[in-house]
Amino acid sequence: MFHHILIPTDGSPLSTEAVKKGIEFARHIGASVTLVSAIEPFNILTTNSEQLARTQDEYTRYAREEAARHLEDAGKLAKKAAVACNVVQIEHPHPYQAIIQTAQEKGCDLIAMASHGRRGVAALVIGSETAKVLTHSKIPVLVYR
Repeated sequence: MFHHILIPTDGSPLSTEAVKKGIEFARHIGASVTLVSAIEPFNILTTNSEQLARTQDEYTRYAREEAARHLEDAGKLAKKAAVACNVVQIEHPHPYQAIIQTAQEKGCDLIAMASHGRRGVAALVIGSETAKVLTHSKIPVLVYR
C-alpha cells in the first residue's frame, strides 16, 4: 500500500477537509505524511514604485505567515492522530510544480489533495492546480471532493 503521503494545503475549507481525511487515511494504513503549502510569489505587471516594494513585502510576509499557520494547524491534526508528519513551506510560481517536486524529493508514494483550493471553482469540475497535478504527476493522486 502507501507509506508516505504528501498532503498540500492552502487553508481553504475544502483543503482543510482534505488534510483531515488524508491524515485519517494515513493513520489507517500506517503511513507518514508530509504537509506542504506552496506560496506563489508576488506578481504584478507594474514596477519601479516605492508603493509596489512595500506591497510586495507585505504580501510575502502575509503569505508566509498564513502558510505557516495552515501547516501548524494541519501538523496538530497529524500529531493528535499519532501520524508521523513533517511540513514544508515552499515558494514557487507554479504551485502544482511545487507539489510534485516536493512529493518526489520527500519520497512520497501518494499525493492526497482537495479538488479545489482558494480559487474556488476555477475550472468547472476540478480546480486548475489539482488538474495540473493530475496531468503531470507520475505519483498517484487521490482527490478529495
